[in-house]
Amino acid sequence: MKKEAQKHGKFSLKILHTCIICSIIGVAACNNTASTPKDNTATDKDVAGVYVPPDTSTIPHDPFGDMVRYGRELVINTAYYIGPNGTVGKYLGNKMTCANCHVDGGTRPFAFNYFSTHARYPQYRGRENKILTLSERVNNCIERPHSGIPMPLDSKEMVAIVSYIKWLGSNVPVGQHVKGDESLEIEFPDRAANPVKGGAIYAENCASCHGKDGEGAWNADSSTYTYPPLWGKYAFQKGSSPSRVVKLARFIKANMPDKKATWQKPFLTDEQALDVAAFINDDRIHERPQKKDKTIPDYPNFAFKAIDYDAGPYIDTFSALQHKFGPFKPIVEYRKAHKQQVIW
Repeated sequence: MKKEAQKHGKFSLKILHTCIICSIIGVAACNNTASTPKDNTATDKDVAGVYVPPDTSTIPHDPFGDMVRYGRELVINTAYYIGPNGTVGKYLGNKMTCANCHVDGGTRPFAFNYFSTHARYPQYRGRENKILTLSERVNNCIERPHSGIPMPLDSKEMVAIVSYIKWLGSNVPVGQHVKGDESLEIEFPDRAANPVKGGAIYAENCASCHGKDGEGAWNADSSTYTYPPLWGKYAFQKGSSPSRVVKLARFIKANMPDKKATWQKPFLTDEQALDVAAFINDDRIHERPQKKDKTIPDYPNFAFKAIDYDAGPYIDTFSALQHKFGPFKPIVEYRKAHKQQVIW
């Protein structure tokens, strides 16, 4: 599903410091800790039909299979091969790996997986307002979340990544989605997502892995991250998919905290997932990289702009601040009533 941002309004330094302090130490006072939520456990009906990717033991032992195996290695150890100190190329601007977002090498349900990716490309992308090939979409990720430069479309590494993605979706009909290939749905509350409450949740449940200052955690040899940075100069860019509150909240609901949450049994409530996503993506307190070429606007056809994208203009009447944090229900209702695109 589907910044010059309008000014959010300048917080005074005193208020900003209050927000940050409450975010870090106000767990009890904010009354939004991550206690076990209402029972969101998936039923047998929910589980039935979720796509199961092929086992790696079935990768063929032929030239295509060799390319698939190399593509999988690139997805799992991206920075080692094509990061700033890459052994075969230097395309990434940071040391995050594809699998930091596309969890388990793109094979986990509801975790930005690759299940139906090959089957649905080429496809129209609203952010670029054009039809992208799958190779172009791979480069889109390299340039945006990774702050890098595009790989040659005919390079061995690009062909390998695309081959791996194709193999994962071997049984997916052309042009079709499969169950589990998107993110878990979020029920929008009647209020806006609250970064202050989200800061309390982050301190209790996320900082131990991603760092108190969102810096992430390195793997053993510091070639990449076990847990990626969530803000700062080496995190994903402003305007990339994870920088959108709803988009990130849906991922968080299904997968975070790591080793506590699963898509079958989320740990955080929908409101808590939205709040912590709002805290992570609050540009008033957290800096992050911005795309290099600002002359090309995102969503030039703003009819296809996601509802949680925080830079106008919009086809509706709501502010950039509301598009950033919500409440989202009025935006959805307005767009439906006016027969407009509702994308998140």
